[in-house]
Amino acid sequence: MEPNPAPQSPRNKHIYLLPNLLTTCGMFAGFYAILAAASGRFEAAAVAIFIAAVFDGIDGRVARLTGTSSEFGVQYDSLADLVSFGMAPSLVMYHWALSSMKLDGTLLGKVGWAAAFLYAACAALRLARFNTQVGSVDKRWFIGLNSPSSAGMMMSFVWAMNEFGWQGTELRYLALALTVVCGLLMVSRFRYASFKGSGQPKEREDRIPFGMALVVVAVLVALFIDPPRVLLLVAGSYAISGPLYWLWLKLKPKSTAA
Repeated sequence: MEPNPAPQSPRNKHIYLLPNLLTTCGMFAGFYAILAAASGRFEAAAVAIFIAAVFDGIDGRVARLTGTSSEFGVQYDSLADLVSFGMAPSLVMYHWALSSMKLDGTLLGKVGWAAAFLYAACAALRLARFNTQVGSVDKRWFIGLNSPSSAGMMMSFVWAMNEFGWQGTELRYLALALTVVCGLLMVSRFRYASFKGSGQPKEREDRIPFGMALVVVAVLVALFIDPPRVLLLVAGSYAISGPLYWLWLKLKPKSTAA
C-alpha cells in the first residue's frame, strides 16, 4: 500500500494588524476625499488621495519587511485601492467638473456621470486583471497605467487648475477627456515601468541606481516648492510614457540576422 502523500501546507490566512491598519488608513483617506469633494473642498480632496497613495506604497513593503504578508492582506489592499483610486477620483472629478456638463443639456449631463462611472469601472477591471496576472508577468512592468498613478494624474490636474484659478465648470470638457483617457489607459496594454523589479536576484530587487536616487531627491525638493504643478508634471510624464514607449517600439528599426 502506497503511503499517503504529505499534506500541503495551507496558504497564509492570518490577519496581521500593522499592514492592514496602514491599508485602512489609505482607504479612510480615499473616503475622506469623497466627503471633501461633496463639500466643495477640492484641494483637500486631492491631497487626501495623494495621502492614500503614500499609505498604499508602504503597506505592502511593511508587510514584506515584517514577514506579515497574507492572502487576506492582498485582497483587502485591492478593495481599498478601488475606493481610494477608483471611486474617490471619479467622484472628485464629477463634483469638480463633470456635474456641470448638465449646463449644456440633459444628454451631456448624462455623459458627465457616465464618464465618472467609466473611470471607476476601468479601475475595478485594472485591479482585477492585476490580481489574476500578478504571478505571471514581468515585475519590471505594469500592463496598463496602475490605478494610483491614474488617480494621481486626475487629482494633480484638479489641484493645479485650482491653483491657477480655473474652476471645474470652465474646464468641464477637458476634465471629461482626461477622465476617459485615464480610465482607458488603466485597461490598455501599454507597458509602464513599475520600478519594483529589475531582473536581479531577489535580495537586490529593491536597490535603485545612484542616478535614480538623485532624481527622487530632486523631485522631493521640487514638491516642497510647488506641490500641485510638480505632481501634475510627474503624473503627466508617467501617464504618457506608456504610449510613447509603445510608439518607440513600433518605430525603432528591427535588427536583422547577418
